[in-house]
Amino acid sequence: MAKVNIQFTLFSAFYTPLIATMSGGFLKQEGLDYEWSVAPAGTSAVDAIENGTADVIQSAPSQGFNSLQAGKEPVAVHFAQVNEMDGFFVTGREADSDFDWKKLEGSEVVMFKSGQPNAMFRYACHKAGIDYDKIKAITPGGADAIDKAFRDGQGQYVQQQGPYPQQLEIDSAGSIVAQVGPLIGPNAFSSLAASREWLQTDEARAFTRAYAKARVYLNEKSAADIAADQQSFFPDTNPQALTDCIATYQKLGCWTPHVEITEQAFDVILDIFSYTGTIDQRYRYDQVCSKPPQHS
Repeated sequence: MAKVNIQFTLFSAFYTPLIATMSGGFLKQEGLDYEWSVAPAGTSAVDAIENGTADVIQSAPSQGFNSLQAGKEPVAVHFAQVNEMDGFFVTGREADSDFDWKKLEGSEVVMFKSGQPNAMFRYACHKAGIDYDKIKAITPGGADAIDKAFRDGQGQYVQQQGPYPQQLEIDSAGSIVAQVGPLIGPNAFSSLAASREWLQTDEARAFTRAYAKARVYLNEKSAADIAADQQSFFPDTNPQALTDCIATYQKLGCWTPHVEITEQAFDVILDIFSYTGTIDQRYRYDQVCSKPPQHS
């Protein structure tokens, strides 16, 4: 049985489409075995494509901008969407049914310092009509460090991906007051990437067939059933928190059934990274993305 080596840049329930490809048995149905890993801290999953230790990585089309800005062709090509919406939440210390983004001005917010999470948050603030520079940012590090800082009493609000916020609610340690996604709308937020050479293989076509089935499954099954299938991947997460997280992402529209990254969604990413000054030109779709391997 052929084996696909999968690496996540970050591991969270937000990336359920890729997790479900494994947990739902769809790879096995296509005759594929798999191994999975998470990129070590301080490294990029793209390194695993470059050194041949991964065939498929969870990434983001914006990752390709780093190479292009340096005048290089990206090593990895982004061939399938994972999430078509931003999946970050804003959580406060207490429930606030009257929350307005204006409340973030002058407040301490535990958040990501840089990268796509920060760029998206800046753009969401812009769309909400508030001044990002008036936020008192607390930036302790990655997702676990951010969660610990908020639990330890830092900040009035925190920016997190699921299922961290849902677990905070289960633990009565915070209450979700806003989502970033609706302010920005559909965009090429996160993706699957691989080398152009691997995408020409039979394994790539079989993988894409499995992935397409997983995306349909996520739109047909209940959040509780999906959470049960992948609970073993989240041993430290309360089952109800995981179910709530998945249900929220289903409702938000993160996991639309189609596999391809659309050019319209890619254009929104160009808008966002142009706004934040990360890129100095609008790159072509085919410089970063490709259509998925034929998988019918």
